[in-house]
Amino acid sequence: MSDDAQAEAGTVEGQGPVEVSEELARHLENKREELFEKFELRDEFPPEVLEEAEARTEGVTAEIQDEIDERQDLRDLTTWTTDPIDAQDFDDAISIEERDDEYVLWVHIADVTHYVNPDTAMWDEAVERGNTVYLPGYTVHMLPPVLAETVCSLVPNEDRLAHTVEMHLDKENLSYENIEIYKSVIESNERLTYAEAESRLEDPDAPLHDENALVYDLAEQMHEQRKEDGSLVLNPARDRAHTIIEECMLKANKAVTHVLMWDRGVSAMYRVHPQPSPDEWSEALREIQDLDGVSIPGSTWDDPRKAVNATLEDAPDRQLDKIQWAVMKVMPRARYMNDPFGGHHALNFEIYGHFTSPIRRLSDLINHWIVYQNDVPENLVELCDRASNKQKDAEQCEREYKTFLQEVGLDPMAVNNRGIEVVDEEEADKTL
Repeated sequence: MSDDAQAEAGTVEGQGPVEVSEELARHLENKREELFEKFELRDEFPPEVLEEAEARTEGVTAEIQDEIDERQDLRDLTTWTTDPIDAQDFDDAISIEERDDEYVLWVHIADVTHYVNPDTAMWDEAVERGNTVYLPGYTVHMLPPVLAETVCSLVPNEDRLAHTVEMHLDKENLSYENIEIYKSVIESNERLTYAEAESRLEDPDAPLHDENALVYDLAEQMHEQRKEDGSLVLNPARDRAHTIIEECMLKANKAVTHVLMWDRGVSAMYRVHPQPSPDEWSEALREIQDLDGVSIPGSTWDDPRKAVNATLEDAPDRQLDKIQWAVMKVMPRARYMNDPFGGHHALNFEIYGHFTSPIRRLSDLINHWIVYQNDVPENLVELCDRASNKQKDAEQCEREYKTFLQEVGLDPMAVNNRGIEVVDEEEADKTL
């Protein structure tokens, strides 16, 4: 069972929030404020940004109706979202059809740039923040949460504006026969959690069983093809629901940047991941080979990514973290660049970029704007650097906060999955 599924199971069984004393809660708050200052993270939104967001979420139904004639109307297409139980926004949805000689996969992303564009204070604030920062039990949003809670949340049974990536995939090799990217109106049929998606796959009589089974079959094919092509897969035990979402989003991201580079020839925010040097890879493989109970198949040594994939599949569970860490230590940091050349080493993609999470990543927001306008911001290089640096800050902030939680006797994963409740000293002592 995945961490998300375990968290869901724990919630169902009545496992409540992690209880902490008022004093410890103050320590946590002080630590967050210290980290926010250290990494220049803005927790509170300026009043004008919040006011603008509130104004853009009024009169939604009428605005969407006005937009329908200008967009592709996909409301009759079976569509659903799949997210962790504690997801704070539902900004991506999928649809799937199997035809005689092709699969048609639609990935629908909330049309954030309909509401957030370069003329808005929200855009300037997003550039300032760079991304959403996820700390255990605490989130610092890139955009005002009211957007994710209303117009940019693809909730069931309500019309929503979307940016759709429609991919026609050859059944034999899963290559793109055709890619269309357009503004749309969708209506999600259902919101599934990861655990619910797993149960739908198990039950042939459940709603959306056929659609989930079909998209899982496609996702599994895409996953196996990626591994065969040399894409690094550091989490081989991922459950089916995760596989569906990960592979569909990767396919959509790759499709968008394929169109931007090859069809349009425009600069965008591409994700470039350099490869480790041969010596660094050799060092990682030697470290892995020396682990107790671990053996790298001899036929894979010439391609380190395939060597790691094959080793992870057969290694004892107790060694998985050490194998992953040996790889991560030698991996250069991926960065956003205004051209894709150099490719993405870990994924083994010649061209790659982000499009599927504009509510929480500046890169995706910018790429939505470029796709829509076919116009590149003059300061694109500066924006790439900004997004790269803020992502690095967010990751370091998360690491330091998790370390602090452990130092004060809290389990970061439990806090992340269950949240925190402040109780009086006596009750808190019983739970710590």
